[in-house]
Amino acid sequence: MVSRVEHPAAGYRRLFETVEELTEPITAKISGVLPAWLGGSLLRMGPGLFEVGDEPFYHMFDGQALLHKFDLKNGRATYYRKFIRTDAYVRAMTEKRVVITEFGTAAYPDPCRNIFSRFFTYFRGIEVTDNCLVNIYPIGEDFYAVTETNYITKVDPDSLETLEKVDLCKYLSVNGVTAHPHTDTDGTMYNIGNCFGKNMSLAYNIVKIPPAHKDSLQKSQVVVQLPSSERLKPSYVHSFGLTENYFVFVEQPVKINLLKFLSSWSIRGATYMDCFESNDSMGTLFHLATKDPAAHLSSHKFRTSAFNLFHHINAYEDEGFVVVDLCTWKGHDFVYNYLYLATLKGEWEEVKRAAMSAPQPEVRRYVLPLDMHREDQGKNLVSLSYTTATAVLLSDGTVWLEPEVLFSGPRQAFEFPQINYTQCCGRKYSFAFGLGLNHFIPDRIVKLNVQTKETWVWQEEECYPSEPLFVPTPGSTEEDDGVLLSIVVKPGAERPSFLLVLDAVELTEVARVEVNTIIPVTLHGSYKPRP
Repeated sequence: MVSRVEHPAAGYRRLFETVEELTEPITAKISGVLPAWLGGSLLRMGPGLFEVGDEPFYHMFDGQALLHKFDLKNGRATYYRKFIRTDAYVRAMTEKRVVITEFGTAAYPDPCRNIFSRFFTYFRGIEVTDNCLVNIYPIGEDFYAVTETNYITKVDPDSLETLEKVDLCKYLSVNGVTAHPHTDTDGTMYNIGNCFGKNMSLAYNIVKIPPAHKDSLQKSQVVVQLPSSERLKPSYVHSFGLTENYFVFVEQPVKINLLKFLSSWSIRGATYMDCFESNDSMGTLFHLATKDPAAHLSSHKFRTSAFNLFHHINAYEDEGFVVVDLCTWKGHDFVYNYLYLATLKGEWEEVKRAAMSAPQPEVRRYVLPLDMHREDQGKNLVSLSYTTATAVLLSDGTVWLEPEVLFSGPRQAFEFPQINYTQCCGRKYSFAFGLGLNHFIPDRIVKLNVQTKETWVWQEEECYPSEPLFVPTPGSTEEDDGVLLSIVVKPGAERPSFLLVLDAVELTEVARVEVNTIIPVTLHGSYKPRP
């Protein structure tokens, strides 16, 4: 799978350029044949505004939220996009400047206001962004665009209109949740977020949202609380694992310094990125909690060497073990430090040099034993025949984990993973689909057999794809029977962006849906079948 493709023309820069929203859907040109059963909407979130007036946004996760939609129906297709009318966006457009601090861009008081009002602005407390550029998914009967703060935004998936800003703190004891919830077989949704309690206590709360109802959020609740290894420094959490009977939470060495968050930001105008730091001595901790009844397994203490983690691929139970597959980055250096726009928009040789300093990506499998006895100390507890991952019980009661590497290539990442979620989430599986990053530049789509480590690749010169979303063929029983949907940018082409439809079995092209407009980078999204 290792890519040898170079990008000297630096066409990837177009992924990070501001675009205008559309006043109405535009008709797309289809080459190939769309499957007759593929009738619905691909919804995607990402940044679309990278500067306001004379003020630039500095980080990839700062650009203002743009909602994209490809509509597929009866062999025809349209493309539409609109900016989410968040407070961050509306106020920025009104005042022609950055008004609310984003992930890596600080907002400063209006220079036209007098020194006294500017002084008091700094002491009003932290104004948390509602810039929901990371993902879009349904909660109950409604769709929400989300980031990782306590604010989510209800949108109309048909018209793309912004409907309502929702503060999760009104319903749940969390200060924010991940943009990657899990949905159980009965429709129940689970998510995880930090919780800052009384006396500056800190924990990670797993929350439960009941199946589709108009008042799903009102009926949500915290089901289990996991401890933090450091009182004032929670780990950054981007996703978590779910099996039939367990929640899997990985506590990584990338930390949020709460004292910086609560003091330095409000006084000196720091950003979210300024509040991150790495604990170079803690390594990485795995936590297990049971689902029913929900309880933290405090007796199961799992530890391994340091890595960054953003995306879980899948987790499942097998013969008394929990198998956890992850997209990791070696070490404690925070990968987001390498995602500033100045780095990503550099010349190709500059991009490669920067990536050489960043953590090395690997797809890893960890195996957590559920049954441990003192007499097993010093032995490898993993007895599964198909993995080389190990787990050794130490004298202090901790289980030290060593992974099996499922994929590794020099500066080649398998990221933004997808599986046949309905069939395989929480179950033993064979295939993962992902976006291939070449020195952080997305330039291929990859299928990985997690049992044999075989890979398939789709790649085309000067093409920059996005996360491939798997859509199963209706009624299919084979795990990979379906298609992958990915928005691809091809700068310089007559129609420079297209929705790529791939056969998920062989990763061969089925169709492409081309539009005469550039589509900036997208992060995550959902497929909404037509009723």
